[in-house]
Amino acid sequence: MKPRLILFNKPWGVLSQFSGDGATLAAHIAVSGVYPAGRLDRDSEGLLLLTDDGRLQARIADPRFKLAKIYLVQVEGEPDAAALAMLCEGVPLSDGITRPAEARRIDPPALWPRDPPVRFRKSVADCWIELTIREGRNRQVRRMTAAVGHPTLRLVRWQVGPWSLAGLASGQWRAVDAVL
Repeated sequence: MKPRLILFNKPWGVLSQFSGDGATLAAHIAVSGVYPAGRLDRDSEGLLLLTDDGRLQARIADPRFKLAKIYLVQVEGEPDAAALAMLCEGVPLSDGITRPAEARRIDPPALWPRDPPVRFRKSVADCWIELTIREGRNRQVRRMTAAVGHPTLRLVRWQVGPWSLAGLASGQWRAVDAVL
């Protein structure tokens, strides 16, 4: 039987699991037998892949396969060329230096409103970066941006490998072909 693969646009505040206290995947996805391939923290949004195939789940989530994950990140301040270069070269974190990434400033993306909204501070500038990583440490993107002096305000995973959020509203999901 062909494996199932579901693309889900996880809203802010939803846990990447089907059971537990608070908002979970069960409130959004009424499909049995699928499990997340990777995780997104409660305070992160965006693409979460779910599948019923253990090998596909491992292929998507295991850093050995170096599947690119693209994040749209609203950060505090305005990173200069040196901060972006540091993200690209690898950032020293408490659990070691990250693999090289791709980082660039982007215009604010056309995204759904976040509930609750990101706190706006008139005296502190912010901007958006696109960050592509090929590993998946705990809270890695947030720790990377903080390490270069630009804490994350909003984090949206836009793409994993060939799959993206294009055309998928917050809280929505769709099944796709599980081809890697």
